Amino acid sequence: MTEKIRLLLIDDQRLMRDGLRTILELEEDFEIVGEAADGQAGLDAYAALEPDVVLMDIRMPGMDGVEATRRMVERWPEARVIILTTFDDDEYIFEGLRVGALGYLLKDVSGDELAQAIRKVAAGGALIEPSVARKVLAEFARLETASRPLNEGLADPLSERELEVLQLLGQGLSNKQIAAELYLAEGTIKNYVSNILDKLGVNDRTQAALRAQELGMLK
Repeated sequence: MTEKIRLLLIDDQRLMRDGLRTILELEEDFEIVGEAADGQAGLDAYAALEPDVVLMDIRMPGMDGVEATRRMVERWPEARVIILTTFDDDEYIFEGLRVGALGYLLKDVSGDELAQAIRKVAAGGALIEPSVARKVLAEFARLETASRPLNEGLADPLSERELEVLQLLGQGLSNKQIAAELYLAEGTIKNYVSNILDKLGVNDRTQAALRAQELGMLK
C-alpha cells in the first residue's frame, strides 16, 4: 500500500476547513492529520504532527499566513507549504513565495487541480496557479529590468554624476535648476549636459531624455 501524504489544514474559516477535508479525503493517498484556525496554532500543530504538506490560508486573525509560512520554513526548512486563498493579491503572492511557499493556488481551483498540486509539492516540486504565475513572471521581468545596469548599451558609460544630471534633465529641469539641486555651478552642469549629449549620440536635451527613456536609464 502506498504511503499516504499527510496534510495539515490552516484556515480561520471552519466551513472552508470542513470543505477541504471532505474533498481531500476522497483521495486514497491523502490523510488529514490536523487543522488549525490561525498562524500560531498552525505552527504548534506542525511541531506536533510534522505533516508532509501544509495548506495555508493567507488572511487570518492574529498571525497571517505569510508570517506563519516564514516562521515555519525558518524553523523547519523541509516544510512544504501551499498557500490557498480567495485573494488574487499581488502583494500577498510575492510575499508568500518570497518567504518560502512552494505553491500558490486560488480557492476556486477544482478538487482535481488541488489534489495534483499537493502531490507535486509533496514530491518535491513547486506549483503556482496559471493566473498567479503570469503575475510572478511579469514581476521577475520588472525586477530584472530594474536591476539592469543603467549604462548598458552605451559604448562610453556615463559617470555617476552624469547619471544624476540625466535624471534631473529627464524631469525637465533647466541647467540652473539642476545646479541648485546638486549644489554645483551652472557652468559645470552645462559641461555635464554636453558630455551626456555626446555619449548618448543626440543633439539636444529632449532627444537625450527620449534616448535615456528608451535605454531604461530614467528611474
